[in-house]
Amino acid sequence: MLPIETLLAFFSAALLLALVPGPDNIFVLTQSIFQGKKSGIMVMFGLCTGLIFHTLAVTLGVAVIFQTSAIAFTILKIIGAGYLLYLAWQIFKAPSEKIDTKNNKIIDYKKLYYRGIIMNITNPKVSIFFLAFLPQFTNPNLGSVSFQMILLGGLFILATIIIFGMIALLSGSISQVFNKSEKSQMILNKLASFVFVALAVKLITTKQ
Repeated sequence: MLPIETLLAFFSAALLLALVPGPDNIFVLTQSIFQGKKSGIMVMFGLCTGLIFHTLAVTLGVAVIFQTSAIAFTILKIIGAGYLLYLAWQIFKAPSEKIDTKNNKIIDYKKLYYRGIIMNITNPKVSIFFLAFLPQFTNPNLGSVSFQMILLGGLFILATIIIFGMIALLSGSISQVFNKSEKSQMILNKLASFVFVALAVKLITTKQ
């Protein structure tokens, strides 16, 4: 079992890393503003589910493939960028109508959850980051390294839930301002689509 000092140090680092602007927290921010805080929360849970995949991938050594294989890295990167461009187009062509964030029938929260999973899993940089970050806090002399990696991955997910949850709750209230008129909703649609295009460009230009 890892000492409490190591776990606290890792958890503190994870909190700080979750605060650093990146595709995931920007995604939560955008969805929270666009469709309300509950939508942001569902996206957050989707992203964190994706982190479970990356934790297991690193534990099983699958992430090494993306680190050593340029082809595998490029393929997953293209898939991820393509999905982001698809989301950008869907939002861009969306009608400028008011969205009632309190009406559960209008917003498909399950779809938003799956969207978060797909976005996180198709970002090979996350697995590579986990591969570089998690082992630094493990100690083979303290038991199973695989168990330690899973424990650290769980703590990282907890830190992500805390930070991303705060982002969703705080920014979700902004959607009420944009939801007062069709014109403001149209502006928000264009801004959201621009953000997704920017994230796609950033992902596709990312080097291994």
